[in-house]
Amino acid sequence: MVYNYFKGDIICVLEYLPTHSFLCESQNYMRLDLEYFRSMEKQLGPETFPQLLLEDVLEMGREAVIGLFKTLCALQKDHQHPNLLGIINEINAADQSDVMLLAHILLDTLDSTVPLEQKEIWTRHRTYLLDLTQTLVENKPPGTTLNQQRFPISERYLDLIVVSTYQFEPRTKHEILYTGGQHELFLKQAKHGLERISIDKLFRWCHRSDCMPHAVLVSGVPGVGKTTMMQKFVFDWVDRKLYQRFNFVFFFKFRDLNQHDKEITLEDMIIKEYKYLENYLSDIFQNPEKLLFIFDGLDESNLPMDFNTGQLCRNTKHPVQLGSIVVSLVKASLLQGCSVLMTSRPSKLAGINTSDFQRLSEIVGFFPAERKKYFHNFFVNPELAERAFHYVRENGTLYTFCYIPTYCWIVCTVLSMSLRNQSVNMDQLMASLPKTVTQLFVTFVSNILAHHSHDVSSNRAKELLKFLGQMAEHGVMNHILTFDMRDLDSFKLKSSERLLSSFMVESKSSCVTTYSFLHLTIQEFVAALRHFIDYSAEGLRSSIEKARSFEDNRGELFLRFLIGLSHNTTRSPLAGYFNACPSDAAKQVITWLSGLISSFNVAGGSDDEKRRLLNIFTYLYESQNDGLVLCLLKSMTNFDFSEFHLAPLECTVLMFILKISKNTESLDLDSSFIHSEGLERLGSVLHTVKDLRLSNNDLKDDDMKIIHNILLNPNCQIQKLSLRKNALTYKSSSLLAKAVRGNQTLQELDLSRNNMAGPHLDELLTAIAGCRITHLLLQQVKLTDQYAQHLLLLCNSQNLTHLNLSLNYLTDLSAERLEMLKKNSPNLQQIRIGTNEFSNAVEIQFRQMNITD
Repeated sequence: MVYNYFKGDIICVLEYLPTHSFLCESQNYMRLDLEYFRSMEKQLGPETFPQLLLEDVLEMGREAVIGLFKTLCALQKDHQHPNLLGIINEINAADQSDVMLLAHILLDTLDSTVPLEQKEIWTRHRTYLLDLTQTLVENKPPGTTLNQQRFPISERYLDLIVVSTYQFEPRTKHEILYTGGQHELFLKQAKHGLERISIDKLFRWCHRSDCMPHAVLVSGVPGVGKTTMMQKFVFDWVDRKLYQRFNFVFFFKFRDLNQHDKEITLEDMIIKEYKYLENYLSDIFQNPEKLLFIFDGLDESNLPMDFNTGQLCRNTKHPVQLGSIVVSLVKASLLQGCSVLMTSRPSKLAGINTSDFQRLSEIVGFFPAERKKYFHNFFVNPELAERAFHYVRENGTLYTFCYIPTYCWIVCTVLSMSLRNQSVNMDQLMASLPKTVTQLFVTFVSNILAHHSHDVSSNRAKELLKFLGQMAEHGVMNHILTFDMRDLDSFKLKSSERLLSSFMVESKSSCVTTYSFLHLTIQEFVAALRHFIDYSAEGLRSSIEKARSFEDNRGELFLRFLIGLSHNTTRSPLAGYFNACPSDAAKQVITWLSGLISSFNVAGGSDDEKRRLLNIFTYLYESQNDGLVLCLLKSMTNFDFSEFHLAPLECTVLMFILKISKNTESLDLDSSFIHSEGLERLGSVLHTVKDLRLSNNDLKDDDMKIIHNILLNPNCQIQKLSLRKNALTYKSSSLLAKAVRGNQTLQELDLSRNNMAGPHLDELLTAIAGCRITHLLLQQVKLTDQYAQHLLLLCNSQNLTHLNLSLNYLTDLSAERLEMLKKNSPNLQQIRIGTNEFSNAVEIQFRQMNITD
């Protein structure tokens, strides 16, 4: 049971630990067949191997499981992982407090110990929550007969990445764009640098706060799955799968609580949602440690809540402001001993004191495997699912945004309309599929309008889009995500219109009905679209200025949509619904963008300048206007993004710019953290750069395939290539040799600080000797005397003028061969050998031959 309790944490740790280190250390505490498990890892891969390893260890019995824990503890010194630290601290805390860990585990796994007199109402409460949570509602794509489809949540729910966090700082970037840009970094950090938290761990021991948390905060951007996770949490509690320590769970949404009276008692707040509990609350409150309150969507709350206040409520029958009730529950002055679970967007939390929450966590979206599984769940047809996922995987922009479940739904919805059209040939189909986020939402909206064309006139659809866009923009500019009947009335919208339900979802509680867009980004798109439907030069100018003024950049996607819609081809599917002269709006947007670019014409510089330049590039990418790019960026030929974190999404944008400009003298990506995915996204255009720097990006041997293709491109212009300080090894030598041999432009190659010594080095040096390379840098590549003979292969080079062998392990045994290399190489002007292991006498002799430090 202890093993099962920590199993999720152990898998996280094993995914991070080097398998070789684990297997070697395990020999001190357990008997594992090393060869068997090594071959198993090669066969299964790093993602599947930990799960099967644990299954085998469990079958080996109690001593093997104990040996597993001892092995992990021993490895903590050199391979620290927060989940492992959490395991160790939780065991130590239970031991020091004389609280039996097994007793604690049983408390959550056995049935709740409900007093006999509460059994009947307890059963009724669970039944009510089961009806509320057992079904996952999924909107159906436009063009189908049903608006919604229902699935058992136990079958449809997909795991999300939840990680621990320390605090929520103000963000100076649109929160969806920020998290999307950082998502691949989150994935890497979730492997080793961040504590991963499963849904059944939220109220377990927290080593950061050194206690069992009673107040837990879960954050996440709009659409990332906060509400669905809370629904799954409640369902699993009802289904007796987690947290049976709680006898009663009360689930509230802030959007519903907004409608309550100005002052209310805790009892009345509960009764309004759960009327059947009216005569039982006094008894239920007798055991507050058995109660859990869930509050979903703090960012949607209109209630005044001061987490710094000392004026707290302590009486369940005393009427106070509802916000005071929530704060008092969190601060444990009301029903002391109860637990609270709350969700919110990160942007809301930056200005809130969260010190009363003992666990802070953030949902950062899907793992890649879950993204793919979502597509297969949506399409059902495996062939369609694979085709759709492959298209999105190849499209860097759309794939990046698919870390959000709601985005997955939107992307799948749009692609399903196109991929099911068998009358279009494949080339036409691929050309028509959306490439940018603007194109995605244009297609999404056009499908909706086409579906409703039989019961809504074109004029009414246009009018509705105008009014809906006005309300949407009002919400974007004022941080409003939830609307009520008064809002609809003020913007001349009717809740009874079917077309409205394709954009907005209705939420009903016992006392109020609210409306919200299917996703924040749909709200932002419709807000931008309305300026092309109902153009006003003054109104558009005012909206642009306001959107640019927000410190949290919440108007950023709105601006990108305006720019995307400025391109006639992008907005053409909606041509019938636009203003008579949508080109006027487009011209104004392009004029604004041109002015923005002309006021900033720097390629590189400080981090702020690089960020601003990338933002401009993103605008141009969204425009898909090649002529505009050429016109506005014709003077830019050198780009410096060194020491700057380039997210995969930004690599996609940069790829678009380089593809059009075709005149790049230099591109410096040293220490830009592009890793494999960034290189993959840039790979199709890097051959156009003359001076390419890719140092310190953790590129690995598998990435040499991309570099190989870049160098062998028939139009390759690369003259200087730096691969310094990556994770390349001798395994890359053969592929690099083929690339060098077939390349006609490369003159300088820097392979320093890679582990290049080993088999196939002679093959690489032979290839270099036969090509145009003049400068070869092999600093700190683990060269020893055994490779000195291979260096003589460079004698055949007619072009090599400079060779750097510094910071290796060469000794006097290599002196004779280096002298031969210098004498027999017709154009070799200099060999640098600083910081090797030569004697003083040999170094003096070298200097006379221009073999220097």
